[in-house]
Amino acid sequence: MGKANFGGIVKQVCLEYTPEAKVDDYVLVHVGFALSTIDEAEAARTYELLKEMSQLQELEVPEIREAMSGGP
Repeated sequence: MGKANFGGIVKQVCLEYTPEAKVDDYVLVHVGFALSTIDEAEAARTYELLKEMSQLQELEVPEIREAMSGGP
């Protein structure tokens, strides 16, 4: 297991499929699993595309969102 930083949000990810990954490497993550290592340019392109498509919601921390909306 390791920690991945998604634009400032840090999440635990499984590194079993990417044993070559090292600190400061970029990895492609899906449902908590790092699937491959990628270079910095590809990481930036992927992040921007996901941002444009509004596909970064899963990175939000529910407790913070609920507290801001007055939820439970």
